[in-house]
Amino acid sequence: MEQSIKALQGIPDFSEEDSWRYSRNILLPEVGWPGQRLFRSGRVMVVGAGGIGSAALLYLAAAGVGQIGIADGDTVEISNLQRQILYKVGDLGRWKVESAKESILALNPHCRVETYATRLEAANIREVLRGYDIVLDASDNFPTRFLVADCCWIEQISLVSAAATGFQGLLLAVVPGQGSPCYRCLVPQAPQISWQEGILGAVAGTMGSLQAMEALKLLLGRGSKMARRCLSYDALKCRFHIMERTRAPQCPLCGDNPSITNLEHHTSAAGLEAGLPRKLALTTD
Repeated sequence: MEQSIKALQGIPDFSEEDSWRYSRNILLPEVGWPGQRLFRSGRVMVVGAGGIGSAALLYLAAAGVGQIGIADGDTVEISNLQRQILYKVGDLGRWKVESAKESILALNPHCRVETYATRLEAANIREVLRGYDIVLDASDNFPTRFLVADCCWIEQISLVSAAATGFQGLLLAVVPGQGSPCYRCLVPQAPQISWQEGILGAVAGTMGSLQAMEALKLLLGRGSKMARRCLSYDALKCRFHIMERTRAPQCPLCGDNPSITNLEHHTSAAGLEAGLPRKLALTTD
């Protein structure tokens, strides 16, 4: 191992500590020092610092992503600790973004972390998301999911969306400008039903890890096959299923004659909850 590390050193813009910290990344031919530079220059926003967002944030920081944004308007509650691994008992009552930033910097102090302790709305989302290369949606309600998806498409920002409920998870990506279907091609509008469901924490962690992996591939310039597919995960059966996604010509966002060209139709997401039929497994933590 020592000889391998010595072979990795001598890169002027990386320290000896970097050589050790990221050695397992750099030894991968698909990453190497060029890929590690891409990680360091990458800018990733995570919307929702809950169960899915916790795992995604930790793996992004561990990989060496240079700038990480966190948007979440909630505080830490005792029921969060079952799945939201960013937090500890001492964090109860604190803003999630503040505690999450501390956890990330404790893991990797070289990350730049921007926090937004607010619920995203049409009035503020474009300012929050602009400047980021990729947005990971790990939010817990459909108004926010549609707002994020619409904004990313309009701003031409790559989106990776992950969700989980019970023992099931779902993952997809949207890469604007490459002909990939948007989020609304799969879910045209938010259902009106609402409920509270349980979730096993490890399921959220699995989806957050997958979400981080897709983001890292995008930063490497390797693209994401999930831009035209949708992955579903059944934890009880230990089964992954992938289905193809196609662009809907009548889609109001990315269709031939789009009717959504701005965010004026969105109302505040605060206090709103929504769910999908169980077979789509789209609700989050």
